[in-house]
Amino acid sequence: MMPNLPMQAVPPDWPGGYWWHWLFFSILLIAFVVIMVMGAIWIERRGMGRMQSRLGPNRTGPFGLLQPVADAIKVLLKENIVPDSADKLVHWLAPVIAFAPVMMIFAVVPFQNGALLADLNIGILYVVAVSSVATLGVFMAGWGSSNKYSLLGAMRNVAAVVSYEMPLVLAIVGVVLVAGSLSMNDIVLAQDIPFILLQPLGFLLFFTAGCAEINRSPFDLMEADSELVAGFHTEYSGMKFAMFYLVEYAEAIAISAIITTLFLGGWRGPVLPPWLWFIVKIFIVFFFMVWTRTTLPRVRIDQLMALAWKFLFPLALINLFITAIQVLVWPDALPWGLIIVNIAIMVILVVVWSKFFKLGWGRLEV
Repeated sequence: MMPNLPMQAVPPDWPGGYWWHWLFFSILLIAFVVIMVMGAIWIERRGMGRMQSRLGPNRTGPFGLLQPVADAIKVLLKENIVPDSADKLVHWLAPVIAFAPVMMIFAVVPFQNGALLADLNIGILYVVAVSSVATLGVFMAGWGSSNKYSLLGAMRNVAAVVSYEMPLVLAIVGVVLVAGSLSMNDIVLAQDIPFILLQPLGFLLFFTAGCAEINRSPFDLMEADSELVAGFHTEYSGMKFAMFYLVEYAEAIAISAIITTLFLGGWRGPVLPPWLWFIVKIFIVFFFMVWTRTTLPRVRIDQLMALAWKFLFPLALINLFITAIQVLVWPDALPWGLIIVNIAIMVILVVVWSKFFKLGWGRLEV
């Protein structure tokens, strides 16, 4: 058990009734996402600068902290251009439909014990269902732009989401089996041992599949500027482009928050306030996303599909099978001794499976 763990639950109608609860947490979530996105943009640009032996933004505000604000003002002042042949209504609705589901994800993410907008008993199932809707907005952007490059980028996004949703959901099922609940708050409460130690392979699968679904490098094939200009948002400018930019980073924060909740004990931790632990863990996960973006080269589209179906999906099935056996043997709680066993299983499976798995070589004509 973690020391000095604050387990006091926030009342479900806090701070004073049902509607006050919804109003307070709705405003809090909007402010949280906007501020976290600004912080993520600064961390990524400054972090990548350090990793690439350059400075990064350092002119606007102290240490360049106001650079995201300057970027937002610049984008909002740009002209909104819509192609003549575009479907005007679909073109306009696409960024809105892409943005709304990302905000809805945070409704079931706990910042503290009970401190969330809605503690659904199917919280993680709600997250999986709602997050997939954002893909519709991306597809609408590609279709409504009347641009073949945009449509190709949108179709790549649909293919990636359909493919990587399988290992991602199977990785979640492993966590649900260990926790015995679909509620995000209950999953955090069940982590006397952080699930990243009991489910290391599940964490690896979820992190990889999550980065692929939200278009993070090295899986950003729908925005491959070397072949698709800027992908699905090629024909967007001004405020509508800013919304897609906001969606990209909000999705990264959402995935980081879900990983924190499922595998890193959520808000649990010693000494610091629970909400602060939650934010610190989110930024740690996001830093690893930045690290992989700076380190790994972009894969090809056939390699992207092969990784999902030939590598991640079989490993996710094996991980689920092993987890089910462990839960049957230890139905009350998994022992600490399984940490070493599961880490060893992960290393062996990844090494052995990689011997049989090939991304594909040679030139591919599409």
